[in-house]
Amino acid sequence: MTATLIRNANVYVERGRFEEALLVVDGRIAAVGAETEVRAAAPADATEYDAKGRTVVPGFIDSHQHLLNTGIALMDIRLQHATSIAEVKRIAREYIERRQPAPGSVLHGMGWNQDYFTDEARLLTREDLDDISTEYPLVFERACGHLLTANTAALERAGVDESAVAPEGGSIGRDASGRLNGIFSENARAPLLSLFRSRSVEEYVELIRTAMKHAAETGVTSVHTCDLRMGTWRDVLEAYRRVMADHPLVRVWHQSSFQTADAYREFLEAGNITGKGDDLHRFGPLKLFADGSLGARTAFMRKPYRDDPTTKGIATLTPEEVATQVGLAVSHNCSVVTHAIGDGAIERILDAYDAVCRNGENPLRLGIVHVQITDRPLVERFTKNGILALVQPIFLHYDTKIVEERVGPELAATSYAFGTMKRLGIHMSFGTDSPIEDMNPIDNLYCAVNRRRLTGEPEGGFHPEECLDVYDAVDAYTREGAFASFDENVKGRLLPGYLADLVVLSENIFTIDPLKIRDVKVDATMMGGDFVFERPNA
Repeated sequence: MTATLIRNANVYVERGRFEEALLVVDGRIAAVGAETEVRAAAPADATEYDAKGRTVVPGFIDSHQHLLNTGIALMDIRLQHATSIAEVKRIAREYIERRQPAPGSVLHGMGWNQDYFTDEARLLTREDLDDISTEYPLVFERACGHLLTANTAALERAGVDESAVAPEGGSIGRDASGRLNGIFSENARAPLLSLFRSRSVEEYVELIRTAMKHAAETGVTSVHTCDLRMGTWRDVLEAYRRVMADHPLVRVWHQSSFQTADAYREFLEAGNITGKGDDLHRFGPLKLFADGSLGARTAFMRKPYRDDPTTKGIATLTPEEVATQVGLAVSHNCSVVTHAIGDGAIERILDAYDAVCRNGENPLRLGIVHVQITDRPLVERFTKNGILALVQPIFLHYDTKIVEERVGPELAATSYAFGTMKRLGIHMSFGTDSPIEDMNPIDNLYCAVNRRRLTGEPEGGFHPEECLDVYDAVDAYTREGAFASFDENVKGRLLPGYLADLVVLSENIFTIDPLKIRDVKVDATMMGGDFVFERPNA
């Protein structure tokens, strides 16, 4: 038996209830309460951890992200902070010079955003990447992950030539002369993505461990991750099994992505159904993609974009395909969560879910990921069958700059409606979509509570009526994340019998000035009774 007594603490149990101490025995919480009472319940050989008065909260549960891709983003060319096309080129050239990749190696970059470019606010093109290198195939994904640019060497490696035709649910860019400009979005990206996504099991193991280390440093103890995909899922799953068998730092709930029924049937026939696994590693829902992103104007809207009336975005699945996939999952007692950002995509997915829910109940906990562009009636539709909303408040940091231009001020005012969702009683959990945004829960909480960009704008917040208070925000990151994976009785709260996943914060996040939430640091992270991260000198 191993036991740890966490004492001299400010343990968050629920709104209005904080306790002084917490006892962990064999990976679970054995007691929570006054220090004298908890100490009396502790074995004589219990290790003591002095929290020094700091606040202890449940481990953060990121309800939608891409852990493997986070590892890739941390190891590959990082373009998140590039403020110009020239800087993208500089970062890439320095990476090549520093790493000296083997000749012909495919190089992947991620995170660039043309809206941050100060020289030319436009998408990267084939010519830009050719200017970096003609020797190495380059594939650079936009920050949203729904659009990429490839250089000539990458196009040749992928077998994409001037005769290429975009598949349904995708687009291929061309310049004024009709020549491929290297820009591919949504379903048209597949040939280029395959150039860097297919790696050895050993490489996947290294990338997953890199991402888990980052998760532990940020206080994330559980991830709902979308890494098992058509074509690579067997090798990625084998990598996960190796990692989870050897000192994992994070619990994993798979959101498995299969856009075709044949591929998903093959996955199901291998026995990979929702709930299979253990407390560390389990299969979760089928993950579908119904549209793209707001930044790339590929989110599927009911009406044309205000700043580009020629398009309503891209629906990556037809209603018939959605119905087939949802029906297939439900028939196997599997859950479904679907990426839907535009109001047209959200409406389409709610229609599909309504067709399989009965008597206002949602026993499989079907959900929608992102839920960004909505009017009030669309949000209210979630209550009809108890559909879950897996949202990312951190998206406000960027999207508040563009949403009114994209969809108009009236629709923008009812979008990212986190306060409304809470008041309606919708099960709303928080995630980051990492590596689209950093996994850091503190910044996510800041945006949820203040509805400001990380730089502090706009004054007063973007439609502050949709702000959450810090209690509801923390609960969305813990209790609601646990609910989304059917774990509300074992995870997401600091109560006896629950898994000992917790975070020690440097400040009392519940009483600090909300505008100073970003000053809060994760001082320590415990997963399953073991400290998997402790901040030096904290």
